[in-house]
Amino acid sequence: MNTNGHKDVIEVTDLRRVYGGGFEAVRGITFSVGRGELFALLGTNGAGKTSTVELLEGLAPPAAGRVRVLGHDPYRERVAVRPHIGVMLQEGGFPSELTVGETVRLWAGCTSGARPAAEALELVGLGRRSGVRVKQLSGGEKRRLDLALALLGRPEVLFLDEPTTGLDAEGRQATWELVRELRDEGTTVLLTTHYLEEAEDLADRLAILHEGRIAATGTPAEVTASQPSRIAFDLPDGYFLGDLPPLAELGVTDHEAAGRRVRLRTHELQRTATRLLLWAERARVELGGLDIRSASLEEAFLRIAREAAGATEAALEGSRGGATARKGAAV
Repeated sequence: MNTNGHKDVIEVTDLRRVYGGGFEAVRGITFSVGRGELFALLGTNGAGKTSTVELLEGLAPPAAGRVRVLGHDPYRERVAVRPHIGVMLQEGGFPSELTVGETVRLWAGCTSGARPAAEALELVGLGRRSGVRVKQLSGGEKRRLDLALALLGRPEVLFLDEPTTGLDAEGRQATWELVRELRDEGTTVLLTTHYLEEAEDLADRLAILHEGRIAATGTPAEVTASQPSRIAFDLPDGYFLGDLPPLAELGVTDHEAAGRRVRLRTHELQRTATRLLLWAERARVELGGLDIRSASLEEAFLRIAREAAGATEAALEGSRGGATARKGAAV
């Protein structure tokens, strides 16, 4: 139960995590998650997602900064926090000889206010697999069992670390629907995932991590809006790129042409598409293979990751250049 009176269920301020040898996996990140909100943490491997989530779950203390879950420090006040959170790790590590039902009942014995084992298994589509030994489950079924255990205590806050890894398309869609229902019922969800479509479909807000720092944050629409939309088409026979209206008048920021295929990029999709189509109508020509689409989260993610990597490399080059200059001055 949130005893601090704040609407933010998760509060992270200048959070840092340092491993042995001085490696800084999380480098001063700040974000918050409201009650009933689904927040996604995205990033390439090694970006700091799991390191961050483990601090929120209370598995380790931060090297610096502040974490609050339901108004409490999840590491130092674990007794106050643990009964109200559900955790789905990347790997569960179940005893292989136990059946699915035995595993859930064993876990329920350690969970405050646990829902019936049969109910938990039905939620994740494993109701008919209760008598099957864990070692006989597929990888996707084991992920569903992980989720069932995370939901046993009817958590107020649910941590999902790569929840649909190993699931087929049907299982992934079923999991998405269950997560939506939980969120709609008021559960706060923090999700890490490599499936950008998953984050785009589910998340109310998200943050993209790069080398332990937040490179971008906002709603999926806000993050994708920072990237240009695309219009692609084939020029009619006898027409060339120069026959189009001036690209600046169309609102085009960048373009490519390969043979008759033209690709335009714009931050004003409606304006550009309207003017282009009006030109085609006046010229009485057809734009073959016309494809008009907004930027996807995947495109935004890749560009942000490239830009963040470029900024890091530039900073390193500047640092090396400064060190060289100082060395030369000292000689």
